Amino acid sequence: MSVTDKNVEAVRQALYDRMQAGYKKYGVTTERTDIDLLGWIQHAQEEVLDLAVYLERIKAEIKELQQSSEDKL
Repeated sequence: MSVTDKNVEAVRQALYDRMQAGYKKYGVTTERTDIDLLGWIQHAQEEVLDLAVYLERIKAEIKELQQSSEDKL
């Protein structure tokens, strides 16, 4: 049985596109060996911190939209 999911396919394509862009920009993949485990942890932590900032910004906009909708009632 072959199952497809458009959301999974969109993520798969985004990962592939990101890999291509990263290779074009840096000339290496995540298979590189010049970064130790602590370096990879540092990279991951920085990405998670960026994500936290993006989520906070999204929450603020949603709250603004909700407040604006409530004010119109």
